[in-house]
Amino acid sequence: MWNKIFPKRFELLKVFIVIFMLLAFLLRFCLTFWYYSQIDASLLILLKTFFIGFIFDLGTVSFFALPYIIYLLIIPKKLYGSIFDCIVTYIAYAIALLVFLFSFFAEITFWEEFERRFNFIAVDYLIYTYEVVKNINESYPIPILLGAILSVLVVIMFITKKTSVFKKTFNNDTAFKEKLMPSIVIFTIAAIFALFIKNEDAEQFKNRYNNELAKTGIYSFFAAFRSNELSYTEFYVTIDEDKAFANVKQELNAPNSKFLQPKEKQIYRTITHADSLHPAQKPNVIFICIESLSASYLNSLGSELKITPTLDSLSNKSLFFTNLYATGTRTVRGMEAITLSIPPTPGRSIVKRDKNQDLFTIGDVFKKQGYERNFFYGGDGYFDNMNTFFGGNGFNIIDRGRGFLLDSNIKTKRTNIDDDEVTFENAWGVCDEDIYSKVLKEADEAHLTETPFFNFVMTTSNHRPFTYPEGKIDIPSGTSREGAIKYTDYAIGNFLKQAKTKPWFNNTVFVIMADHCASSAGRWSLNIDKYRIPAMIFNLENVAPLRIEKLSSQIDMFPTLFALLNWDYTSNLFGLDIMKMKKEDERAFIGNYRNLGLLKDQQLMILSDQHIVNYYEWETDNDNLIPKAINTNLLEETISFYQAADYLYRNDGLKLKDSL
Repeated sequence: MWNKIFPKRFELLKVFIVIFMLLAFLLRFCLTFWYYSQIDASLLILLKTFFIGFIFDLGTVSFFALPYIIYLLIIPKKLYGSIFDCIVTYIAYAIALLVFLFSFFAEITFWEEFERRFNFIAVDYLIYTYEVVKNINESYPIPILLGAILSVLVVIMFITKKTSVFKKTFNNDTAFKEKLMPSIVIFTIAAIFALFIKNEDAEQFKNRYNNELAKTGIYSFFAAFRSNELSYTEFYVTIDEDKAFANVKQELNAPNSKFLQPKEKQIYRTITHADSLHPAQKPNVIFICIESLSASYLNSLGSELKITPTLDSLSNKSLFFTNLYATGTRTVRGMEAITLSIPPTPGRSIVKRDKNQDLFTIGDVFKKQGYERNFFYGGDGYFDNMNTFFGGNGFNIIDRGRGFLLDSNIKTKRTNIDDDEVTFENAWGVCDEDIYSKVLKEADEAHLTETPFFNFVMTTSNHRPFTYPEGKIDIPSGTSREGAIKYTDYAIGNFLKQAKTKPWFNNTVFVIMADHCASSAGRWSLNIDKYRIPAMIFNLENVAPLRIEKLSSQIDMFPTLFALLNWDYTSNLFGLDIMKMKKEDERAFIGNYRNLGLLKDQQLMILSDQHIVNYYEWETDNDNLIPKAINTNLLEETISFYQAADYLYRNDGLKLKDSL
């Protein structure tokens, strides 16, 4: 029977499939051993994890086998073992092995960073090769890894030849009829996976790590490539659209706000704060968006690491928001939440999607108040589509341009960070001290024009490979994230020290907040404590320092600032004024590209694709989620916010209104 499935002409294909299955099993075993303490390791669950993994491995290798199957079918018997046949076979086998070996090594490094199989992040990394390749080169011993991959490839090729696999493949008289059975088997498996099996079908467990282990990295990669965007209405639980907007408007309604078109599917409204006793203030605003800074790293938020002395000191001099959560797990998701003040939509961040220009952002609020708006980034803002998003929404761009030009339809000013302004640079851009030096320089120039400015500053130093200038802190560069965080904190302290010497300092408010946490991985689809980030407003005139423990979201930061500045403005923002939140108003939106959560009063409702809904009680002491019967009221509220946000994006409801 075995010889009928794999006749001699298919000997190499058989070996190829066996090698892939063994390597995939070995990788899964290693990841299981590596994260054994995190997975559900009960015998039945573990066996099911590996069985599902075996099925997905088989489906994956069937796709790779298809081209060779077609070749074996169409090549006539008289060409078996010919020079042409030998060249095609050797090259195809070597390339396929190289792809597998490289992907398995890459999966290990990807898992180390994200604790997941390949996903949409890996797909995005294919686009931004400069930053990614340089980051990998700075983070890992590439010559050693490539040498190891090539060495394994040579060994496998040698063993294959020594065991006469090539000889059997070339020297035989396998007829066309004999080649049909293995071809049909492979075609059938590939067809089943192409038509009926989805990557999400591997997710049969409550423990997220088991779900990831059951997947196959290469298959997950191509699944992510096909589904970077998800239609909310197609994949998620919905309610009547009018009802969804009515619920959202009820949540957003306030005594000082008025909806412009209350019967339409819009949230545009006027908000008033100023009066004769509380006139509007117009200080400069510098917003520092810190890369990957989890709340758990600050001593003022419970850490014992002592690596954030500047931020810990500032927390005692600021409005310090201690219970605020990021909406997502990536920088572009944080930028989306901050600028658009919107709950996360499924799939990619709006920053990277179509229809991401001429939107109503916080920048438009600043514009109406007479501010110049600037986006600072230490790398090339081409990465993650940042320049297109910020430039297309009215911000000037200050970045480390490396030759990527803005789209011709974007009319904005772009300023380069020149070589003589750089003291240290890695894959992601200049060090934090250098970007702050550029901010100081631009602020000095803006001050001379007497035009208030809003500067959005994106830092990069707290990112792998965690390198920074030597001699600044007591942790050597490139050794750990803790070192990068301590340098990030040091750079902020140095920046503020210099800023205090400037004539514009006393009239400048500093807003500091992270884009997301250092890691979101854990046992659950959404791990609440992995979304908690530090946030503070510093140097605001006539506002005493205060520790604010209200549950709030990243989307609330700038609506809160606008209220503190007593601004009257038109809003298309979902965020609320944290300072005026009542207990029933407190909530946080957290999500990833597939799971959308609403956290309220230690209850978490999660909407997932395939119309799945889960409801949990959150145990704050250990970050456990205890499944509960669905709370229908919270479910409707959760659906309303996410469905309305998705509707507005897809129907141009986030666009600027020329008439306003």
